[in-house]
Amino acid sequence: MIDRAEFFTAKLSYETDASDVYAAQKAGEDVVVIDVRSDEAWAQGRASGAIHMHYSEIATRAPQEIPREARVVVYCWSPGCNAGAKGALEFAKLGYDVREMIGGFEYWAREGYPVEDHDGVHRRPIDPLTGVPRIRTRA
Repeated sequence: MIDRAEFFTAKLSYETDASDVYAAQKAGEDVVVIDVRSDEAWAQGRASGAIHMHYSEIATRAPQEIPREARVVVYCWSPGCNAGAKGALEFAKLGYDVREMIGGFEYWAREGYPVEDHDGVHRRPIDPLTGVPRIRTRA
């Protein structure tokens, strides 16, 4: 029987969240963010800086496009989508250090992190149920 500390230690080695991924990006850490959703979902918007690679393409594309030593984070739409887990499994089978971003693109956008689409990079309003709204001060 696994104890609780072992369980949560293991869980944190397989998962991350939008705030930790964004903090790693801001700190200049070498993390490769992969959006495993459909072409249509990708076109609607994605985490800024993400690479689009549908989970069904990972086995063939990743070895040519993503360095084996890369720290990989995958995401799909939301907590109600398991494509992120499917993508993480494919990367894991190839031997990558991979984590799934819990909450997916939904929480990335709702927490106000940079979203990219055909119009460029922008931020959506922070949902106070998922993130802390920034207080703007006048200069």
